Amino acid sequence: MNRILSVGAFVAVSGLLVAVPASAQTAGSTTTKIGVLEVQRVVAESAVGKESLARVQKIQSQKQEDLTKRQNELKDLEKRIQDQSKSLSEEALDKLQKDYQAKALEFKRAQDDAQRELEELQRRELSELEKKVMPVIDAVAKEHGYNLVFNKFQSGLLFADATTDLTDAVITKFNSQIAVAPKADEKAPKADAKAPPAKPAPAAPPKKN
Repeated sequence: MNRILSVGAFVAVSGLLVAVPASAQTAGSTTTKIGVLEVQRVVAESAVGKESLARVQKIQSQKQEDLTKRQNELKDLEKRIQDQSKSLSEEALDKLQKDYQAKALEFKRAQDDAQRELEELQRRELSELEKKVMPVIDAVAKEHGYNLVFNKFQSGLLFADATTDLTDAVITKFNSQIAVAPKADEKAPKADAKAPPAKPAPAAPPKKN
């Protein structure tokens, strides 16, 4: 049971997200401005990251529930074997033991499958998050005049001044872009189905002779 990934593992593997050079150094510039980014905070605190975490947590809960049910069935069967070992015939006891072994094997396979599925889900979620956040990192870095941005805790960094940390700025910009992004069904105005049909113009009165 303890092999099931925790939601915290999703944040832990966010080191897969790597902030790359944001922009080429300006021609003629004599200095390179370097910034850092705490990627785990972007995953844990941004709106998109929270949605990804929620999706992983939902699947994790479903897998955990299934494994708990299987484990309880195994415990019940094991107790039954212990309680009835002296009263059952050799044939009946042998059948129970074979059932237990089969269920134990199914439980192990279910554990392994759940582990693989959760790891694959995390990779997909992080990949999609990376696609969305990298343009934001690039934009923030350019706005603040940084030539290079490094992943703060995945680059061997020992010290970084707080003024070089772009994490808050990236999260703020990332969230604001998501908030103002139009939804697919909002791009084109919909016709008002309840609007009454246009009334025909009244006929002109006949001319008097």
